[in-house]
Amino acid sequence: MSVPVPTTQSRNVVWHQHHVDQAQRAQQKKQQPCVLWFTGLSGAGKSTIAGALEYRLVELGHHTYLLDGDNVRHGLCRDLGFSTQDRRENIRRIGEVANLMADAGLIVLTAFISPHREERQLVRDLVGEGSFLEVFVDTDLAECEKRDPKGLYKKARAGEISHFTGIDSEYEAPQSPELHLRAAEFDVAELVEQCVRALQQRKVIAS
Repeated sequence: MSVPVPTTQSRNVVWHQHHVDQAQRAQQKKQQPCVLWFTGLSGAGKSTIAGALEYRLVELGHHTYLLDGDNVRHGLCRDLGFSTQDRRENIRRIGEVANLMADAGLIVLTAFISPHREERQLVRDLVGEGSFLEVFVDTDLAECEKRDPKGLYKKARAGEISHFTGIDSEYEAPQSPELHLRAAEFDVAELVEQCVRALQQRKVIAS
């Protein structure tokens, strides 16, 4: 998916390369910057696992930031609705922010449904292969609907919410995620350790 550049953007806007680059920031923080993109159905456990993982990484002395789907809609994306176009713009904005944070040397964790492969590929292309790790929080619809922590599935089934992912809007599961978390089979602590081991294997953090 290509996102058109606004016609109001001046052609005289030029990227300025600063003296301090990502490699220096990474060396300072003793970690390899990356974006961990948690995707899955509403109620799958994305925010819970991402939050627990961030806490574990901070315990280990790493520099992180967690971008959560609901939180960014209180500020950065407060002007967006839930139409297909708005949801794509939501992901594009988050991708840009996550990329800047990774450039700052951080391990960035994001928790978004991001239901379409095309949108997730857009962020992967932006961040760069090797620095973008897709984390599929694999929890089936029945279990998510059973949990329904925000009561959204109940509202969707009652027709109070339209275009709800998993009910009347499609979720395209990742085909080859870097991390595949079977969230219904393990507790949060074990899922976090699976993520830590994967980050160690990929040299994002030291063993």
